[in-house]
Amino acid sequence: MAKVLINSDFARLWVGQAVSTVGDFVFDMTLVVWVALVLYGGDKRIGPLAIGGLVVCNVVATMVVGPVAGVFVDRWNHRRIMLNSEAIRFFMVGTVTAMTFFLSASALPRWVWITILYGAVFGVAVAEQFFNPARFATIGDIVPGEVDRARAFGLGSATAATSAILGPSLAAPVLITLGVQWALLLNTLSYAVSYLAIRSVRFPATEKTDAPPSSVRSEFRAGLKMFLGNRFLVALAIIGVFAQLGTGPINTLDIYFMHENLHTNPKLIGIMTTVMGCGALVGSLLAGWVVQKINARNTTWLGLVLTGILLFVEARQTTFIAALIVIFATFIPLTLLNTALSPQLLAVTPREYLGRMSAFLSPLIQVSSMLSIAISSVLVSTVLLNFHETVGGVHIGRIDTLYAAGGVIIISAGIYGYFRLPPSSLSAVPVEIPAQPTSLEPIEVETPVVEA
Repeated sequence: MAKVLINSDFARLWVGQAVSTVGDFVFDMTLVVWVALVLYGGDKRIGPLAIGGLVVCNVVATMVVGPVAGVFVDRWNHRRIMLNSEAIRFFMVGTVTAMTFFLSASALPRWVWITILYGAVFGVAVAEQFFNPARFATIGDIVPGEVDRARAFGLGSATAATSAILGPSLAAPVLITLGVQWALLLNTLSYAVSYLAIRSVRFPATEKTDAPPSSVRSEFRAGLKMFLGNRFLVALAIIGVFAQLGTGPINTLDIYFMHENLHTNPKLIGIMTTVMGCGALVGSLLAGWVVQKINARNTTWLGLVLTGILLFVEARQTTFIAALIVIFATFIPLTLLNTALSPQLLAVTPREYLGRMSAFLSPLIQVSSMLSIAISSVLVSTVLLNFHETVGGVHIGRIDTLYAAGGVIIISAGIYGYFRLPPSSLSAVPVEIPAQPTSLEPIEVETPVVEA
C-alpha cells in the first residue's frame, strides 16, 4: 500500500482528501435536491435561480478571495492553514446540519434558509481558497521527483473522478431514506476525518512559521510580477486556458449532442457522465506510469493533441454505444495532461510563491471555463441555431461543429506546448524573483489593485 500511495505521509494526506471529496459531492448534491424539491417545492421559476445562486457563491469566492488568499498561504504555516480550513468547513456545514436536525423546512421563511445556505457555501468555498494552495505546496514538500509527483496528482484526480461517481449515488439514497440532515452530517464528519488525517502527516522541518504579510498589495504585485515574468508559468497557464476553452462544448452541450447527433434519450446522460468519470479514473491511474515513460512535458503536449483528435472523432459519432467508447478514450489523455501539468508547475515556481501561483491560476482557469460555456451557449442559440450543411457527403450540424472547433483549439494548445513547455530535466528555472517586502514594514490589509 505504501508503494501505491508513494509514502506514508502522502497516504495520510490522500485518505483525508478522499473522504473529504466524497463528502463534498454528497453536500453539493444534497443542497441542489433539497433547494429544488423541498424549499421551493419544484417551483420552475425560482428554484433554478436559487440553485444558480449556490454556483455563484463558489465563483465569487474563487474570483475575489482566491488571489488574495495566495499571499497569506505563502506566509503562513501550511499545516495550520489546512487544519484551520477543515475546522472552518466543519463549523459551517455542521451549523447547517444542526439546524436541519432541530428545524423543519417550514420552520423558517425560505429566504432565511437560502441565505443560511448561501453563507455556508460561500464560507466553505473561501476556506478552499486557502486549503487547496496549501495542499498543493505540501505535496511538493512531501513527494519528491517528477514521476512520484505525477502519481500523487494522478491519485488525487482519480479520487475526484471516483467521488464524482460515488458521491451523488450515495447522496440520493441517504437523502431520500434518512433525510437531508443525515446527508449533511456525512459531509460534516468527512471534514473531521480530513482534519485528523492532516494532523498525522509529518511535515518537513523547514515548514514555515506564521508571519503576517508586510503589505498585501505589494506582495500580491510581487507574486503577479513573478507569474508574468516566468515564461514557463505563462506557457502552462496558456495551455490550461486553451484546454478549458476547447472542452467547454463538452461540458455545456453533451445533453444536446445526445439528442441531435446520437438520437438517444437525453435521460441517459447519467450513463455518459459515468463513462466520462471512468475514463478520467483510468487516465489518473496511468499518469505516473506514462510520465515515467515519456516525462511530464511530452505527456502534456501529446495529451492535448490526442484529446483534440478524439474530440473530432467524437463529433462524428451517430450511435450511443460508439460515442461512449470514444468519450471514454477522450477522457484518458485529457486527465493525463491535467495530471502532468502539476509537477511542472511545482518545478518552475519558486517555493515562496507557490501559494500565489496556485491562487492566480485557479481564477484564470475558472474564468476560461465560464467564458467557454458562455460562448458555446450563445453560439448554439444564435449563429448556429439552424446550422446544417453537407460537405463531401458528410452532414455537419451545430453541436458537432462546436465539438470540432474545440478539438482545433486543444490541438493548437498541444502544438504550442511542444515549443514552449520547459524541458523535462528542469529542476529549477532561472527566474528573477521580485524582492519580498520586509516584515518590518507596517502591515497593510487592503484590496489588491493590479495595474494594467
